[in-house]
Amino acid sequence: MLRPATDHDVPAMLRWRNHPAVRAASFTTHEIGEAEHARWWAGLRGDPARLVLIYRHRGETDAGVVTFSGLTPGATSAEWGYYIDLAGLERAGETLRAWGGVERCAIAYAFGPLGLTTLRGQVLASNEPVRLLHRRFGFAEVGTHRREVGGALVDVVTVELTGKGDR
Repeated sequence: MLRPATDHDVPAMLRWRNHPAVRAASFTTHEIGEAEHARWWAGLRGDPARLVLIYRHRGETDAGVVTFSGLTPGATSAEWGYYIDLAGLERAGETLRAWGGVERCAIAYAFGPLGLTTLRGQVLASNEPVRLLHRRFGFAEVGTHRREVGGALVDVVTVELTGKGDR
């Protein structure tokens, strides 16, 4: 289940995002401070083209963040990304189940309430577990480009899912 993020969620979102494994798999690898995080939150709150949702694992525990961008009026495609509460989910032995759950919920939300026909994302080429997860949910790898991440140029894979399909 996904629900809109609120001001109350900001501290948890920052804590989850700063987990070392989440940072290592992200385009921004440094530890994000409270001021930087507050600027990000303030910037997106007034931006109708961006949406931040909280993933509720098993419908009961806040356990991740899903972002959508490019949600302009009439748009049929958008970009998305996510991260989960690795520390909390690892303690509960629910990490693998949560990865599939957040992916399933985000796809359903994109092709349901958002009315999209195409969903795109970016993943570090070295992040084979997430690339495999995306493929299992029907995403195709449609391109590769290089991007600076943590001071180094790395390969980034664009993934894309079209159609509504049952996933």
